[in-house]
Amino acid sequence: MVLDFENGRDLALGLLPELILTAWAMLLCLHSAWRHRESDAQRQAGWLSLAGVVLAAGATIWLWRGNAHLDGIPLVVNVDAFRWASTLIILTGVGLSTILSIGYLDREGINVPEYHAMVLFAAVGMLFMVNGADLLIIFLGLETMSVAVYVLAGINRRSAHSAEAALKYFLLGAFASAFLLYGIALLYGATGTTRLVLLGVQAAHVTAEMTLLLRAGIAMLFVGFAFKVAAVPFHMWAPDVYDGSPTPVTALMAATVKAAAFGAFARILLQGLAAEQQHWGAVLWWLAAATMVVGNLLALAQRSLKRMLAYSSIAHAGYLLVALVPGSPAGASAFLYYLLFYTFATVGAFAVLIARGRQGERDVTTDDLSGLAESDPALALIMAICMLSLLGFPGTAGFIGKWYILATATGGGYTTIAVLLVLTSVISAGYYLPVIMAMYMKPRLHERSHADTVLPAVMRGVLVAAMLAVVVFGIWPGRALYLARVGSSGFLVTPVPATFASPSPLPPGHPAPLPPGHPGQ
Repeated sequence: MVLDFENGRDLALGLLPELILTAWAMLLCLHSAWRHRESDAQRQAGWLSLAGVVLAAGATIWLWRGNAHLDGIPLVVNVDAFRWASTLIILTGVGLSTILSIGYLDREGINVPEYHAMVLFAAVGMLFMVNGADLLIIFLGLETMSVAVYVLAGINRRSAHSAEAALKYFLLGAFASAFLLYGIALLYGATGTTRLVLLGVQAAHVTAEMTLLLRAGIAMLFVGFAFKVAAVPFHMWAPDVYDGSPTPVTALMAATVKAAAFGAFARILLQGLAAEQQHWGAVLWWLAAATMVVGNLLALAQRSLKRMLAYSSIAHAGYLLVALVPGSPAGASAFLYYLLFYTFATVGAFAVLIARGRQGERDVTTDDLSGLAESDPALALIMAICMLSLLGFPGTAGFIGKWYILATATGGGYTTIAVLLVLTSVISAGYYLPVIMAMYMKPRLHERSHADTVLPAVMRGVLVAAMLAVVVFGIWPGRALYLARVGSSGFLVTPVPATFASPSPLPPGHPAPLPPGHPGQ
C-alpha cells in the first residue's frame, strides 16, 4: 500500500490510528461532560476508551499487514514497520493500564470519567513521538503526552501524595522539555533542518565550525530524553512520582511512557544522528552503565514494593539503553522485543500490587505477600512469572530479551557493557526472588491476611493471557524475534519485507535468521 501525503485520503490513512484515538478522546470528553455525576460514568468511560484502543490497534495491524509506506522521503511522519511495531506496544500498555484503572478508580472512590480521555490524549502524544519524521513533531507529541500524564499523576485530588507527585513531575518535566527544545534549536542551527532524514545527511557533512554546535544540540537532546526514560543521573523524580501517583498511572508511566520515549529516542539516533554514533555511543555507554548499577543497587534497599518496582524500572531503562549503544538496526530489534514483554511483566506486577493494597499501595511490602500462594495460587503464579521475567530467568521472554540485547552489544564490540548487564541482572535477583520466596515459602501473617485481595475476573483473565505469552515466547521466541526484526527494517539499507508470515519454521529457542545486510551478520 503506497501512500502519497499530497493526497488527503492517503494522509488520513497514514494517520488513521492517531485520528481514531483523537476522535475517541474528544467523544469521551463529551460523554463525561453529560454523565459526569452518574455513579457508573467512570466505568462506562473506561470500557469506551478500551474500545477506542482496540480500534486503533486494528487499524495499525491492517496498515502493517498491507505494507503501508510512503511514496518518497518522510517529511512529517514516518510510515514504516518500526512505527507500527512501536504503536502496537504502546497501545498494548495503554489497554492493560485502562483495564487496571476501571476497577481501581471505583475502589478508591475516584469517580473522574475524564481520566480515560486523558489516557487517550496521552496515547496520541506517544504515537506522534514514535512516528515523527521531524524533531518538532516529536517534541509536540512529547508535550501532548506529558501534559496528560501530569494531570493523571494528580488525578486523586484527595491525596496529598498524588498532588506532590504531579507537581514534581510537572516542574522537572518542564525543565527537561526546555533542554530538549534548546537541543532541537542547536541542531537546526548546525544543520539547517529539523527533519530526521535530512538531518542525517547534513550531520554527516557538517562543517568544522558547526561541529561544536551539533554536538551541543545532541547533548541537550540526551538530557531531555534521559529525564523521560528515568536514566541516571536524571532519575531522581521517578521514585517519588511513581510512589505518589495512582498505581494504574504508575504502571502506565513505568511501561508505556517509557516505551514511547525510547521509541522516539531510537528513531532520532538511528535515523537522524547515525553519522555521529561514535560520539553519542560513548555517552550512551556511560549513561547505560550508571543507570543499571544505580537502579539495581537502590532497588535492593527498598522495603515498599511500589518503590522497588520504581527503581527496577530505572534499571530496565539501563538495559534498553544498552540496546541502543551500538547504533544498529539489530539494537532496534532487541529494543522492540524487550519492550513488549517488559510491558506485560511490569503491568502484571502492578496489577498484583493493586489487588493486595489499598489507598495508593504505598505501604505494601514484600512481607505483605507472605503466603499468597496458599490463599490465591493463580495470583501468586502471575506475580512469580512477572518477577522471573523481569529478572531474566530462562524460560521467560525476559531472558530472551536480555540475551538479544547482549548479542547486539557483543556483536557491536561493546563487550564490557554486556558483562555489566549480566552482573547487574544478578544483583536484581536480590529484590525479585524475595517476593517469590515470601509468596511460596513463608506462612501468612495471620488467617485473614489476603481476605481482601481481589482482582476482577476480566483483569485476571487478561493477565493470565499475558503471562502465557511471556512463557510461550520465552520457550519458542522465533516468531516474536522475526517480527521484532521486521519492526526495525526501516533502519536497514536493504529492508525486510513487511509480512507477518515467518519465512521458515524455527526450532524452539532459536532466533529468526538475520535479513540481508543486517549489521549483526
